[in-house]
Amino acid sequence: MPTPDLSQAPILIVDDNPANLALLEDVLYEAGYDVVTSLSDPREVMPLIRSTTSIDLILLDIRMPHLSGIQVLEQLSAHYEQDPGAMPPVIVLTAQTDEQTRQQALSAGARDFLTKPFAHWEVELRIRNHLNARAHYNQNRLYSQHLESLVTERTHEVKETQLEIVRRLARAGEYRDNETGMHVIRMSKMCQQLAKLAQCDDDFCEMILFASPLHDLGKIGIPDAILLKPGRLTEDEFKIMRQHAQIGHDILKDHPAPLLQMAARIAITHHEKWDGSGYPHQLAGEDIPLEGRISAICDVFDALMSERPYKKAWPEAKAVQLLKDEAGRHFDPHLVALFLDHLESMQQIRAQYADTGEAFITLVS
Repeated sequence: MPTPDLSQAPILIVDDNPANLALLEDVLYEAGYDVVTSLSDPREVMPLIRSTTSIDLILLDIRMPHLSGIQVLEQLSAHYEQDPGAMPPVIVLTAQTDEQTRQQALSAGARDFLTKPFAHWEVELRIRNHLNARAHYNQNRLYSQHLESLVTERTHEVKETQLEIVRRLARAGEYRDNETGMHVIRMSKMCQQLAKLAQCDDDFCEMILFASPLHDLGKIGIPDAILLKPGRLTEDEFKIMRQHAQIGHDILKDHPAPLLQMAARIAITHHEKWDGSGYPHQLAGEDIPLEGRISAICDVFDALMSERPYKKAWPEAKAVQLLKDEAGRHFDPHLVALFLDHLESMQQIRAQYADTGEAFITLVS
């Protein structure tokens, strides 16, 4: 007798011969299996499979009108192509013992054979063995799904922790620099948009959204007398100001989280220039990480277009002309072309996140 769990396993019999159907039904019921469905037309198999996921075993005749057992097996294999393990085991019923028939059935996805006429004990044992294997598969599948759910949950928790670090670091920047409020929101949104236009993958596009606001984090290490000076900086003061790129990198670099690693790269490369004349390491061309090249364009464009206590906002035409003039010198020319080809969407971002005095924390909360 099957265990209580196996006694409720749904079994499907497919045979065009009513006598064979009746015989197999009797064998199964006598063996203690309570959920048995019988079909005499093989064309009804796939509609049944599509309408239910609760078939644990199929007994399938090999020679039938309309569709052969081999054809039904091929349809089943195609249906479960994306998840072959989910296909219920199929025991082929056949009076044919030739090698070719068995090879065709196995190639099409059969798990086992029962040769007509059936021995009752053999039917019971083969069915029990396959249902036991199926039950173990289903248990392992549920366990795997549970583990995947736990991994997803833990991954989400780790991601939220990383974002909380970003929120707090970005908030720290707000206390030092009046420009880091809505500017970092606009800049980060434009970075994400430009990354999408550059056909970067989804992970990169999401990561740059949250990493780019930390591009000027190093300014927390710059003296107020220099950081908040309303006029032009002296050469010595500018040397000190340029240290913010290295300071930001040093703050972020030691954590292995990919988000913070990208933020560290942006911090130290967003002032590098395409022609190698930038700082702090005079990187040139594609030696500058893509996220640094993207951030440079979006940072400069938004800064030019924004009004500050020490300057008026530039007209759009003037800011666009600067990007064109600096393409191939300051900026990656390919990224500049993408940016300008989609200038309208960039300006929509700027309009959506216009200066309101709200803190960056409102964006990422």
